[in-house]
Amino acid sequence: MKLLVTGGCGFIGSNFIHHILETRADLQVVNLDSLTYAGNLENLKEVEADPRYEFVKGDIAGADFVYALFERQSPPFDVVVNFAAETHVDRSIHSADEFIRTNVVGTNVLLKTAMSFETQRFVQVSTDEVYGSLGSTGRFTEMTNLAPNSPYSASKTAADLLVRAYFKTHGLPGIITRCSNNYGPYQFPEKLIPLFISNILEEKEVPVYGDGMQVRDWIYVGDHNRAVEAVIDKGVPGEVYNIGGETEMTNISLTRLLLEKLGKTKKLIKYVKDRPGHDRRYAIDCSKIRKELGWEPAVSFEKGIQRTINWYESNREWWSNIRSGQYLEYYKKQYGDR
Repeated sequence: MKLLVTGGCGFIGSNFIHHILETRADLQVVNLDSLTYAGNLENLKEVEADPRYEFVKGDIAGADFVYALFERQSPPFDVVVNFAAETHVDRSIHSADEFIRTNVVGTNVLLKTAMSFETQRFVQVSTDEVYGSLGSTGRFTEMTNLAPNSPYSASKTAADLLVRAYFKTHGLPGIITRCSNNYGPYQFPEKLIPLFISNILEEKEVPVYGDGMQVRDWIYVGDHNRAVEAVIDKGVPGEVYNIGGETEMTNISLTRLLLEKLGKTKKLIKYVKDRPGHDRRYAIDCSKIRKELGWEPAVSFEKGIQRTINWYESNREWWSNIRSGQYLEYYKKQYGDR
């Protein structure tokens, strides 16, 4: 079986490719990534020589390019897994343009092309942020109304609705996954956990939005990718599957935990002005994927966060290169200028 994985040089996508190549001898992977600022080829240098893996630089919103990529495949792609997305909420608040181009136009290009080549399965990797914000009780189910509150989540909602429309109108076998907050190795250090870990390691302040009482459900990236694999193998076209780690925590509690584990004091906490439209609470009900596909999270938060801290402690060069911009040099050595 041949997979097209889009956005495979990003955090979740690169972890997914590592997982698939390590555990599935029956799969080939083509990784299509435009290498924006968050795409890092160093995430996958360990698999570059694997004959089952191919990297292709390109933009999912480029219709002619994507069509040509599908056309030259022999055998053809059996499955498309769309991880490619602009994801950072703060950036979407500053400017939504790239989010619309990649998350909406790009998804439409992939859907249209997959339909033309009769792709057997299209997995859209989405987010729980499409559901909006919860109160102090309850959880998001697959039937929860979509109510995005940021340009980022609005663009992901639009993409999800396109997948639904292509399934309903054209019969394209699309499946949507909506996952809670991921953490783990290779996460770009603008996101909360890697930003805070790296700042703490350098004894820099950690910026906490508002009162820090926003609640998130955290899942280790490996558990997320096992869920995506289960959807590829057993998911039902037209369905939505929520994926969660069932670990709710306030941002301030998480911040204090990281400080404690790294042996630093609360003096590094800096409260900053809250993000506009900041969702107060997310929580995922993942009983459907448990019951129907037999998946469940395997890594506890305690084990996962310690594993993550250890990785960032052992890979200072990786995140230091990103902060300095040096990580771009690896691409230049391999492929020339971007």
